[in-house]
Amino acid sequence: MASNEYNNKIVLGDGTVLIDLTGDDAGEAHVLSGKKFHLRTGEQGVGSCTYDADTSDATAIADEILSGVTAYVNGQKITGSMTNRGGVTGNVDTVDGEYAIPAGYHDGSGKVSIDSTEQAKIIAENIKAGVMILGVTGSYSGEAVTAGAVNVTPQLSSQTILPSSISKDYISQVNVAAIPITYTDNAAGGVTVTIGAAPAA
Repeated sequence: MASNEYNNKIVLGDGTVLIDLTGDDAGEAHVLSGKKFHLRTGEQGVGSCTYDADTSDATAIADEILSGVTAYVNGQKITGSMTNRGGVTGNVDTVDGEYAIPAGYHDGSGKVSIDSTEQAKIIAENIKAGVMILGVTGSYSGEAVTAGAVNVTPQLSSQTILPSSISKDYISQVNVAAIPITYTDNAAGGVTVTIGAAPAA
């Protein structure tokens, strides 16, 4: 077995080509650092490339990589700037309340919930019977109320009668007495008529 004058082919004595390096174009920069190979000249070469992947089609940007973490994109080393939020929590305390989710990395342990004070109000007793709110079916059908009658004696001045006057929730009826009238003989031989409450003695 012998090599030709350019040292890029290995041929047998009968002319059979055993190895042909003529078309090879790899150089040290194309082979991983420390790895040995043969150049097209037949000489042994040692790789110097420190990359282990082709990143020319990568599209990530710093905002999409966690802060402090590095990566290679299109042959360039970039350092991430995405904020690590960890487990973010929030709550909503109004019917139209919203929680704005901050940009950044979330580890999946965060949660948003109804404020605990508002949760305590969502009970069956506070919801109309047959109505469901957030999974709670109401049982409220009206409070027990009490009624009472009021007896009123007409006066020359106006009067305001309220349910609280009789310690009841509402007034069922108002009983208005007849206007008192008294007739009294007087010394002049006539009759004195008194309408309304008699004057105090």
